[in-house]
Amino acid sequence: MSVYDKLQILSDAAKYDVACTSSGVDRKGDGTGMGNCRAAGLCHSFSSDGRCICLLKILFTNECIYDCKYCINRSSNDVVRTSFTPEEVCTLTMEFYRRNYIEGLFLSSGILKSPNYTMELIYATLYRLRNVCNFQGYIHVKAIPGTDAQLLERVGFLADRMSVNLELPTAEGLRLLAPHKSRKNILAPMRMVQNRMQENKQEIVLYKNAPRFVPAGQSTQMIIGATPETDYQILNVAESLYQKFGLRRVFYSAFVAVNEDSALPARTGEGPPLLREHRLYQADWLLRFYRFEAKELLDEEHPNFNIFLDPKCNWALKHLEQFPVEVNRADYNMLLRVPGIGVKSAMRIVKARQMGNLKFEDLKNMGVVLKRALYFLTCSGKMMYRTRLDEDYITRNLLNTKERLPDTVSGITYRQLSLFDDVNYTDSGAVQILQA
Repeated sequence: MSVYDKLQILSDAAKYDVACTSSGVDRKGDGTGMGNCRAAGLCHSFSSDGRCICLLKILFTNECIYDCKYCINRSSNDVVRTSFTPEEVCTLTMEFYRRNYIEGLFLSSGILKSPNYTMELIYATLYRLRNVCNFQGYIHVKAIPGTDAQLLERVGFLADRMSVNLELPTAEGLRLLAPHKSRKNILAPMRMVQNRMQENKQEIVLYKNAPRFVPAGQSTQMIIGATPETDYQILNVAESLYQKFGLRRVFYSAFVAVNEDSALPARTGEGPPLLREHRLYQADWLLRFYRFEAKELLDEEHPNFNIFLDPKCNWALKHLEQFPVEVNRADYNMLLRVPGIGVKSAMRIVKARQMGNLKFEDLKNMGVVLKRALYFLTCSGKMMYRTRLDEDYITRNLLNTKERLPDTVSGITYRQLSLFDDVNYTDSGAVQILQA
């Protein structure tokens, strides 16, 4: 089989693996080799199914000794099987990089013969790419559960990021759909990578030229919708992984029905649960950057996210007793909880209000999304418009995409508002537009 034919098969087989971001490392090329790795990330393109691709994303082989019921490459499937050689992967990576098609490599694999045998081939590939081809770009590699720790360590010194797929959120789901895999074998390499990263940080402090072990950290991936776990269970698992294993990212992959099996959800015309996946990513962002906890966003009485509202808006509507927030006095943590205020805009608010009181037009210039934030903020004790702190009222306005302003503001649109300096209310409640 030609390399081109292999590339078609093994790149298509890798499309269900979504953990291919390239953030978290700022290693630069030294001028003697090809490529570099900047913290700003890599160039992006999009596949036909809408997923973001920024690397040469391939499987080393689609042969597999396991028979996971959700996987297209399971051993019982009748698909064309093939494998790359280490030399072929290196050639593809270098030639694609020279043509500016890619800026890095994402290498995963099925399991050929055994985890150690497959990982030895991946190590040989990375070693050749780094030391023979002198490639200094970004490399993300999947660690195979069941591999010896010494072999994983050698691979970790060649890769920028390493990930071990959790596969399914709970051990029960794993036993149901992937009986050949165990949660213990999956968590063991995660712990090994975490411990070795901590040791490596101390080595770098003592020895300036010490090699770096997985400098971009580790990540994992969970399939969403193949088993009946709730969003509350999934989010608690993700929070636990962040706290106990120091992961950089947890990726959520909406279940795609590629196999017929009685243990899998029945096929429907709705397709993959992409909106649910999106809500989980939004909630994951709140855990990592907005200082939320999983128990704040969901509970056993409300175990799933509202598909119509993002998790932050949904939380705010359930805790209206904490609003409105005075933007000139609220601390940073409270500002992060206001819908429409992000991490950057919250930092800008904290810095700017040291120079004087802020107004709503100042907030807009700082990047605050006022069409959401106006229901939860005051500036100098005044709201932007007369609104009611009522859950149904605010929800109706947030969901009404055609109307950008509250129901009480009539005859004016969000676009018209940008042409004037201010909008105030008179005592009678009428809108008075003050032109410059």
